[in-house]
Amino acid sequence: MYANKNVLITGGLGFIGSNLARRLVAASAQVTVVDSLIPLYGGNPFNVSDIQDKLHVNICDVRDPYAMRHLIQGMDYLFNLAGQTSHLDSMTDPRTDLDINASAQLSILEACRQFNPNVKVVFASTRQLYGKPDYLPVDEKHPIRPVDVNGINKLAGEWYHLLYNNVHGIKACALRLTNTYGPGMRIKDARQTFLGIWIRLLLEGKPIKVFGDGLQLRDFNYVDDCVDALLAAGASDKANGHVYNLGSKEVINLKDLAQKLTALQAGASYELIPFPAERKAIDIGDYYSDFSLIEAELGWTPKIDLDEGLQRTLHFYREHHQHYWESPP
Repeated sequence: MYANKNVLITGGLGFIGSNLARRLVAASAQVTVVDSLIPLYGGNPFNVSDIQDKLHVNICDVRDPYAMRHLIQGMDYLFNLAGQTSHLDSMTDPRTDLDINASAQLSILEACRQFNPNVKVVFASTRQLYGKPDYLPVDEKHPIRPVDVNGINKLAGEWYHLLYNNVHGIKACALRLTNTYGPGMRIKDARQTFLGIWIRLLLEGKPIKVFGDGLQLRDFNYVDDCVDALLAAGASDKANGHVYNLGSKEVINLKDLAQKLTALQAGASYELIPFPAERKAIDIGDYYSDFSLIEAELGWTPKIDLDEGLQRTLHFYREHHQHYWESPP
């Protein structure tokens, strides 16, 4: 499906985007990645250092409509992954979150409508827009009740994509990602995923900090499985106009996850600490997804179990930590 096709990835120097780029390069696609490299976000040139001579890198901001208008022309596929991911940052700086996660998405889709109406678009959405679950596992029919600004703006971005599919014929779909982890994720802080900062603390010989009683249930996807889902959605016309949950058959509470992770590093430990007030206010409690729809319609199911995924991730950062935070152990 992707050999010799022109593919654009927004957020392509980030965590998921760079792993997707690597897979597409291996599939002989002509890949262009777009990234702003704003320090607060996840872009990192090292993420594509092994394939830098096999793709095109364009440093620009998805909020620049003129740049996106130029870049979208001639593309067969757009994997639209750029976004502001920090829930706390969205509450302290809601305008920036709105600009990136909603307004910029509308501009990108307008560029598609005007200059490349035949492009296929896959949008990376989030499970955060469901809010606190009424039932578990959460399927796509669950009520939408975001608990923070990020969730509201990501929902707007997602629905713009569905609207442009339904009204303007732009082939678009969305994947609601759950906790994605693996090589290339931001680990200098918790802006992208709490597992990132856990791994940094682990490698620095400091205790992992688990909020509350640690009994919150979560599901996780290793990044290779997430990339499989993105590629499956891009390759299928059946996905057009649809939203799919990702998820895992493994569900684990955070205390047990901390125990599993610390068992992989000699001398590692974790501690339970009270929930910071600003995080407690937007915590969604237990959450795990029903991903049976994407399994039935696109044949996707996760393949990498949590034990293997954590081992791969920890191995990667033991070797490459100096590229991901300022004060390596």
